[in-house]
Amino acid sequence: MITDPAGRIVEVNGTFSELTGYARSEAIGQTADLLKSGHHPPEFYATMWQTIREQGFWRGEVWNRKKTGEIFAELLTISTVRNRDGAVSHFVGIFSDITLIKEHQKRLEHLAHFDALTQLPNRMLLGDRMQLAMAQSERNGKTLAVCYLDLDGFKPVNDQFGHAIGDRLLVEVGQRLKACVRAGDTVSRLGGDEFVLLFSDLDDVHECDHAIGRVIGQLTTPFRIGGYEISISASIGVTLYPQDGSDSDTLLRHADQAMYAAKQAGRNRFHLFDPENDRRARLRREEISRIRQALNDHEFVLHYQPKVDMRQGSVIGAEALIRWQHPERGLLLPADFLPAIEGSELSITLGDWVIREALQQLSLWRSAGLEIAVSVNIAGNHLQAPGFAARLGELLAAHPDVPPHSLELEVLETAALEDIANVAALFAECRRHGVSFSLDDFGTGYSSLTYFRRLPADILKIDQSFVRDMLDDPDDLAIVEGVIGLTRAFQRKVIAEGVETVEHGMVLLQLGCDMAQGFGIARPMPAGELPAWVDSFRPDELWSSSTAFLWSRDDLPMLIAEVEHKRWKLKLQAYLDDTSGTLPAPHDDHQNCRFGRWYYGPHSQRYRALDGFAELEQVHRRLHEIGRELCAGRGSDEPASRPLLAELEELASQMSSHLQQIQAEVLLSDQSTRR
Repeated sequence: MITDPAGRIVEVNGTFSELTGYARSEAIGQTADLLKSGHHPPEFYATMWQTIREQGFWRGEVWNRKKTGEIFAELLTISTVRNRDGAVSHFVGIFSDITLIKEHQKRLEHLAHFDALTQLPNRMLLGDRMQLAMAQSERNGKTLAVCYLDLDGFKPVNDQFGHAIGDRLLVEVGQRLKACVRAGDTVSRLGGDEFVLLFSDLDDVHECDHAIGRVIGQLTTPFRIGGYEISISASIGVTLYPQDGSDSDTLLRHADQAMYAAKQAGRNRFHLFDPENDRRARLRREEISRIRQALNDHEFVLHYQPKVDMRQGSVIGAEALIRWQHPERGLLLPADFLPAIEGSELSITLGDWVIREALQQLSLWRSAGLEIAVSVNIAGNHLQAPGFAARLGELLAAHPDVPPHSLELEVLETAALEDIANVAALFAECRRHGVSFSLDDFGTGYSSLTYFRRLPADILKIDQSFVRDMLDDPDDLAIVEGVIGLTRAFQRKVIAEGVETVEHGMVLLQLGCDMAQGFGIARPMPAGELPAWVDSFRPDELWSSSTAFLWSRDDLPMLIAEVEHKRWKLKLQAYLDDTSGTLPAPHDDHQNCRFGRWYYGPHSQRYRALDGFAELEQVHRRLHEIGRELCAGRGSDEPASRPLLAELEELASQMSSHLQQIQAEVLLSDQSTRR
């Protein structure tokens, strides 16, 4: 097509007539507007002619109209022709019909963005829709719900009715889902029987609940396809944006995780993703990875807490306790890292390492002349892991110089009692290797006399929570006494943990528990320090004196009160000598101190008629009066306090004499009763 400078057509060829339908005679004299389709705005043509004027040509795609009214796409090139003077003489337009190419491109674009079966947006288009919906949510402050839907029972439909019926079912599902959403929402098929729905502009989670309720209701209504009635349901996982402030891929992954949770909960329901739970799970994975790295880097060590026989005054063993020598945080206790790996495979690996290290340390101590037993803690999943007994045998065989009876396995009671028959068999299999067992933290789990009888444990360890408070809590004291009686009935040994003071040990001895461990005896220490501690260990004199007589359980409060009063006197002296100002003053109320609570309480009733009991009150009251005066005058003239200190010592001696008189009468009375 050739036009003059004004744009009037002066010549066309035969191909022009074939493509447009206009004969040469119809086109000559007309302007190019003859072919305009109205698809392009005036700005399009203004830009085109500006380019022609500036550059002399233009090339691009134009939608024009044929004589029949049919719209077609053409690839058009317009070139400027100039005369010898440089003035524009003509414009030459060359074009070709690319309508088929454009339609093919459109089909390809549709295939790239829409599912071929259901004609729903596919994953690619879903990504674009999600980006737009997330941006809209940020602008208007409303919630976007990303719902990951998986059909329940779709595979049996394919198996029973064939894939053709299955495909028609998927199409019907897509139509029902589209009927459940609003104009601005999206239904997408990812593939198979998985769909994604986007509900935008939600005011709150309740609106989301209603929308998903509609979806579940629609899908549970039976489908009529090919003469068959087919019933299915759907499990849906939901995550909310911006509450779950992730990118689009992560939002889909979170919704997928929630969908699997809905499946596990019974199907035909939805489950809302919890970002906080996911954050905790992610942190746990990171912690497990760091702990595994620490094991590979040899950052774990074992400390050992001695166990003693208080009656014999001897060291009978030690408990191996894991510690993490963290390069940045220092020495970490088990509570700082073991909960992160509880129930995982790493806990089994770490448990095997503890046994291996304890056996290695036993070997080193034996070569140095120290023969001692060591106990290690065994988690429930570690004990019941496949091959535990076999691995234990291999570890023992690797240290032939260590007698197997030197190793004791402490099993948490609550873990052991989950499967009593299996655990009893494991106990028996491991005992054939020569090791012994103890039930750790006894009394805190689901205790049963039947279970206790069936588990072949050699030792019961009384939980420290009962031992620690037994001096103040009668219920805890009763539990401790009950557990000790239980071990006697079943002829088992018993050890108490949590012995924090000498008085705890004294009471345990009176109740019949000779073995103990706790901070009052020794704190856990590195392996290198234990031999020297064993050599220097001496039992407290109070333990020896308390075992010289057979006291009744009813006399324990009196014995404890006596010891507590002696401790009050020591605290007073320490307070008076303290120059740092950090020590607190001892209790100054004679009725509310430990001795006063015993004296004025029900536990002292049985002694009120005995000689010396009445005299205790005046002596005890005066001791506290002196204590208050000394505390008030602390730091003043030392000679002024000497008479008070002398009186304090005299009264303390009188108090001890009165108590000894009461104790002697009690013992004589008990002996007469036994005769």
